[in-house]
Amino acid sequence: MNLALSDEQELLREAARGTLSRVATVEAARAALEGEPPPDLWPAACEAGWTGLLVSEARGGAGLGPFDAMLVMGECGRVLAGVPLLGHLPASWLLDRGGWDGVEAVASGERRAAFVAAMPPGDLEPRWTWEPPQGKARVPAGGDAAAWVVDAPGADVFVVVGEGGAVSVVEGATVEAVTRYDATRLLGHVSLAGATAAPLDVSPGDAATAWHLAQALLAAESLGAVEACLDLAVAYAKERHAFGRPIGSYQAIKHQLVEVLRLLENGRSLLYYAGWAGESKPGELALAASAARSAAGRALDVATRVCISVHGGIGATWEHDAPLYFRRAQLSRRLLGGTGAATDRVAGEVMAALPASPPGRVRP
Repeated sequence: MNLALSDEQELLREAARGTLSRVATVEAARAALEGEPPPDLWPAACEAGWTGLLVSEARGGAGLGPFDAMLVMGECGRVLAGVPLLGHLPASWLLDRGGWDGVEAVASGERRAAFVAAMPPGDLEPRWTWEPPQGKARVPAGGDAAAWVVDAPGADVFVVVGEGGAVSVVEGATVEAVTRYDATRLLGHVSLAGATAAPLDVSPGDAATAWHLAQALLAAESLGAVEACLDLAVAYAKERHAFGRPIGSYQAIKHQLVEVLRLLENGRSLLYYAGWAGESKPGELALAASAARSAAGRALDVATRVCISVHGGIGATWEHDAPLYFRRAQLSRRLLGGTGAATDRVAGEVMAALPASPPGRVRP
C-alpha cells in the first residue's frame, strides 16, 4: 500500500486550491448568515472537471478514483466552499455504473445530480433507511418524500436509493430548500410525488458503495476544515503574547493544539485507507469509510472548539472566522446518518470479522 500522493494527485490538489482561492468563500459564508446568497461555484467546478471526476472517460468524465475526489473535497472543506459535490459525485458514480443515457451531461456539469442516499442495513438496523424529517429515529427508505437531502436545491436529476437498495433515476422532483447552522450547505426536502422515475441497472451492493463513498467524501471535507482550524489556531498562538511570551509557549495551549494534530493525522490515515479500499479492495470500504467518517467528525468538532478557545474572546465573535467552521462541524456531524451511525458500523464490521467463539466461551 503506497500512501504517498502521486505527482498527478499533487497537481490535482494544488489546482483545486488555486481554483477556490479566486473566490472569498469564507467571507461569503459569513455573508450568507446575513441573508446574502452564497456564490455560485458550480461553473468553476465544471471548468475544473470536478463534476466528472468519478465518471469514466468513455462517458465524458475524468475516469479518476474515490481518492482523487477526496482530495478535491478536502480543499473545499479548507475554505468552507459550498460546491455541491457531496450529492453530485456519488450520484454520478451510480449513473455511470448503471449506464444511464444522460450521464455525459452530468459529467460535464450541464446537469447537476443529487444523491438521495439510503443507509445500508447493518447489525443494528436490518432495513435500508432514509433521514427522518424530525428526531433521530431513521425511517424506511422509499415513499414520496425524502428529508435533508444534501445538495438537493438546484439539482436536475435525483438518484434515489429506495427499499431493498433498489436505485432509480428521478426527474421532475419538487424541492423545498432548507438551511441549518451552515448557510453554505445546500439541503432540501424532496417530494417525489408526480415525478418521472426509471430504474437504474445497478445492484444493492453498488448502492451501498455509493453510501460509503459519500461517507468518505464528507470525511475528506471535514479533515480539510480541521487543517484550516489548526492553521488558524497555531498562527494566532504564535503572534498573541501574554506575560511577555507567545501564548503558544504555554502548556495549556500546546496540549490543545497537539491533540488537534493527533486527531487530524489519525483521520488522515483512515481517509487514505478508505481511498485505497475504494479503488483496490472494495470489500473493506464499509469499514474504512465509516472509520474515516467517525474520526473526521470527531476531529472537526474538537478542532473548531480548540480554535475558538485559543483565540480567546475574539474567537466567539460574529466577525471571526472560527465560529463559521464550528457551524460547519455541527451540521456535518449530523449529515448522512451522522458520525454516531458511522461509529456503530465500524463496531459492527469489526465484530463480524472476529472468529467465532468456542462453545462455552463468550467472545470479548
